[in-house]
Amino acid sequence: MSEHWRQNDKGAVESHGQYISAIYRHMQVLITSELAPYRIGSGQYIFLMAIALQQPITQKELSEKLLIDKTTTAKAISKLEAEGYVWREADPADNRYHLLYLTESGRQVVPEVQEALGHVKNKTRKGITDEEYDLLINLLKIVLRNLTEQKET
Repeated sequence: MSEHWRQNDKGAVESHGQYISAIYRHMQVLITSELAPYRIGSGQYIFLMAIALQQPITQKELSEKLLIDKTTTAKAISKLEAEGYVWREADPADNRYHLLYLTESGRQVVPEVQEALGHVKNKTRKGITDEEYDLLINLLKIVLRNLTEQKET
């Protein structure tokens, strides 16, 4: 049997990918519920928070930082802009790009979003020590790095 798939104690086949996928789906449902009052979807909050941490930032830089394709970034930014949380202006250094900023509404909603995300994170951390959580994060970083590394020629 492939190393990717293995049987658990009860004979069922499992892989780390199925758990990552299930965790992602469940977290998106919780995040969507928590952020519904702010009209921010589970696909937009990551952009809002990244802009809050580093503004101005171009859409291109945002895509690269978050490892998300440019089309997805553009759609998320358009939604945040339509909700009044983000505004963009042409980058004077290169007018092919837009600089992204939070509006006053965006700045006001960031603490609310942080609190909502904290509720989700606390739920996911229940029963996990700080050391175990740090190990989990480090292992996930390795998995991501393995997947995003360029193949050696």
